[in-house]
Amino acid sequence: MMQVLRPLIITTGLLLIWQLIVWLTDAPTFILPGPLRVLETLFSQFPLLMKHAGVTLIEILLGLMLGVLLGLASALSLVTWGSLRRWLLPVLVVSQAIPVFALAPVLMLWLGYGMTSKIAMATLIIYFPVTAACFDGLRQTPSGYLQLARTLGASRRAQLLQIRLPAALPALGSGLRVAASVAPIGAVIGEWVGSSTGLGYLMLHANARMQVDLMFAALLVLAFMALALYFSVNLIARRLTPWLDESTSSAPRGTS
Repeated sequence: MMQVLRPLIITTGLLLIWQLIVWLTDAPTFILPGPLRVLETLFSQFPLLMKHAGVTLIEILLGLMLGVLLGLASALSLVTWGSLRRWLLPVLVVSQAIPVFALAPVLMLWLGYGMTSKIAMATLIIYFPVTAACFDGLRQTPSGYLQLARTLGASRRAQLLQIRLPAALPALGSGLRVAASVAPIGAVIGEWVGSSTGLGYLMLHANARMQVDLMFAALLVLAFMALALYFSVNLIARRLTPWLDESTSSAPRGTS
């Protein structure tokens, strides 16, 4: 019961603080609209918001899927082939010195202003957290498990798929949570640089026309999508690692 009430209490508190700031500052609506004004715009412009939200959601989901698949494949390759690790790992580290957001104009130039460049932007921003988290998890497999597997004659493939990969699931879950958090950022940044659809485009369009209530409504829709995506990924990660919850719940309590 408290798990349902807690988000409602937090949301209500934030809305009250928002409304209080509007009352105290007496800010005009084109600077800071109140929550009731934004909710009214949200309902009145709901079809328009859903049209652009659908485009952004597709970009986020496809970028997340591609980023996770590429990151997982890269981490498995780095662990499997030592020679590839010596060449590829420094490239991955150096690539993170380049701000991903700075690549957005280049992606627009190469891939155009359609959905492809936004998906590529989301994929790039997701790729490294997933690769790094999964690679660390695969490297930190308990050595006793691997020694026992070798003693029993398990092949390298069997060790990877049946021991190292399951042992890396907690770290991979952490990487997936980070990826779910940053995926909307990549898609929206791409829409800000150049687009004719999506919530990022709608926010820029509303800002240029001083429709701040519409901009806030689009931001609320984007925030809801990001939260729904994060909690969905978190649920999947917890289902993949049920032993973590069991170990936490069965942890011994301190003695009095």
